Amino acid sequence: MVINALPLVLGIVLLAIYALDKLLFLVVFFTPLSLPLSEIMPGLSINMFLPTEPLLFGILLIFILKLFATGKFDRDILLHPVSLTIYFSLFWMLLTTLTSTMPIVSFKSFLSRVWFIVGFYLLTAKLFESGKNIEKYVWLYTLPLLIVIFYATSRHLGYGLWNKQAANFVVNPLYNDHTSYGAALAMYLPFLFGFSFTKTYSPGVKTIARIVLGVLFMGLILSYARAAWISMVAAFVVWIIMRLRIRFKPIFLTFLITFSIILVFQNQILMYLERNNTESSANLSEHISSISNISSDASNLERINRWSCAIRMFKDKPFLGWGPGTYMFNYAPYQLTADRTIISTNSADGGNAHSEYLGPMAESGFLGLVTFLLLISVVVYTAIHTYTRTTDKRLKTLVMSALLGLITYYIHGTLNNFLDTDKLSVPFWGFTAIIVAVDIYTRKAANKEALQENKA
Repeated sequence: MVINALPLVLGIVLLAIYALDKLLFLVVFFTPLSLPLSEIMPGLSINMFLPTEPLLFGILLIFILKLFATGKFDRDILLHPVSLTIYFSLFWMLLTTLTSTMPIVSFKSFLSRVWFIVGFYLLTAKLFESGKNIEKYVWLYTLPLLIVIFYATSRHLGYGLWNKQAANFVVNPLYNDHTSYGAALAMYLPFLFGFSFTKTYSPGVKTIARIVLGVLFMGLILSYARAAWISMVAAFVVWIIMRLRIRFKPIFLTFLITFSIILVFQNQILMYLERNNTESSANLSEHISSISNISSDASNLERINRWSCAIRMFKDKPFLGWGPGTYMFNYAPYQLTADRTIISTNSADGGNAHSEYLGPMAESGFLGLVTFLLLISVVVYTAIHTYTRTTDKRLKTLVMSALLGLITYYIHGTLNNFLDTDKLSVPFWGFTAIIVAVDIYTRKAANKEALQENKA
């Protein structure tokens, strides 16, 4: 069996050495179809996604060797404000890995974050140089995602499409559950909207894009992922704001006023929410209404339980935290009996901290949260300025789509956390790379045009 696999291994090694971009595209294509090692070899103490994570580790090694051998990489990418923010977050993650309560667990978490960033951000941003390969990157994930949708839907049919409980597991083992599946669908929908209605694309491309858009939208509805639905609404609001060119000041004032009202009337709001006892169900209106049910909905109450644990853990270790990736091993003693639900466990089954914000705060202290918020701020700022600067309709569409896709995850991240998986790291870091690559390209083009005007 090992001998039979040698030609495949040799082929991958050759790709890594002579065509790293092709190998990277191969990883993107296989990501929606990747399987956790635990599904293939249950009982092991380690877990990873196959074949993507071993390939990403290999890409990381090749990248480091080439960097040492040549000492060259695109300085514009390396020194971009988004890149500098990422380095700062990695530095803090490394520091809290060294001080971790479980160093081996934290080192694995740190290493996986590094290979995701090197593969899907640094190298991908280079592939997107001059606005190239962006559509290819999006389609290479979307097409196998269609296979996942058909797989999940066909399984769902056996239980009944309106069976909400079945939606949680029919996507296994390709995705952990319906929430990560819904998050991925939400991130790619803005691109399919862009491909479907932008004049720069041919009628054939637009027709295919509209069909795929319909399939993805169907998948999103049948995922019963309420967080993904909310994130799509948020992305739509951002799209309206950008299309109407509403300035930052009125948006900030609106946010400030809304936040102040919530703060002043928090007790009344909490009392109102506690009166909502609508359970999540197959009825779409009831399922949407159940989003605010914090009195009896087990899923919502369990999230609050996990968040409360993260906050208590943070209070015990506010500066350096417990260490990256260690929440699931340390949160059990922080569960209060009053907070536990029928789905509570002591091993973080069915999700981790359920927050891309509170999780890092518990694991890496206050700066763990700050670095993530800083990254979001710099990416959004860059995207808005890049979108405003460029006059190329295709690039405007791609930047807008990337930003809206990321917005869905920024919102989704308040309720779930998936950046430790390849499934969501591909779009998260890849869409960030799109914004950075187009920003660099348009700034260079603007500087070149200004230089020519000065000469004239």
